[in-house]
Amino acid sequence: MNSMYEILMDLPLFQGVSRDKLSELIEKTPFHFLKFGDGEEIVAVGGACTHVKFIISGEVRMEIPCRNLRVRVGETLAAPNVFGHDYLFGRRTEYPYDVYSRGDCGILQISKPDFINILQSDNIFLFNILNMLSRNSQNNVEELRSLSYGSIFERFAFFVVSLTQHNAKDIRLTYKQKDLCALLGIQRSSFINAMDKMKEMGVINYTLSEIEVLDRRILLDLVHSTE
Repeated sequence: MNSMYEILMDLPLFQGVSRDKLSELIEKTPFHFLKFGDGEEIVAVGGACTHVKFIISGEVRMEIPCRNLRVRVGETLAAPNVFGHDYLFGRRTEYPYDVYSRGDCGILQISKPDFINILQSDNIFLFNILNMLSRNSQNNVEELRSLSYGSIFERFAFFVVSLTQHNAKDIRLTYKQKDLCALLGIQRSSFINAMDKMKEMGVINYTLSEIEVLDRRILLDLVHSTE
């Protein structure tokens, strides 16, 4: 079993922090460790985000439903990883996704007041969280621009990249074709042609109800090519 120090050093928020600082943090901060069995719900869409949650062992499955449309984007996140940090503050502090365990997994959660104390205790923590939040915010701006002006490939790429994390795997979209076409602002015939081409490129596999992303890096290249 890894020590508390080793567990924290693997997590995004704590990278680059000295051992002495982490030792001090461990002594002063309540860390809550939770265990979940396969398929157990960890958070639900619309639930209040009151804690930052770190995946310290195993994997979780995250699914984001697009409001009023029958489209869901799913991804698998493995330890070490984090979720909830970008919905802890702001006007709306509810989770926009369902998260459940995929196999047995361990979660370390930190309450909002304790998390604020951590951020105030050292600039490294503050820089780490600002970088994480800025990356998410910048992705969303690029997505909106692409959905308005980009090609079908670019629209699809921005949509997927903005709703998934860079180290996610097993990314899948479940959808009704007319709803996804409406979301991307494209005709069904154009959508099918684009899916066929991306399948030939080895980016996706797809059926009439599901798209499996085989290579997120190619989608990311499309994102970067428009910057």
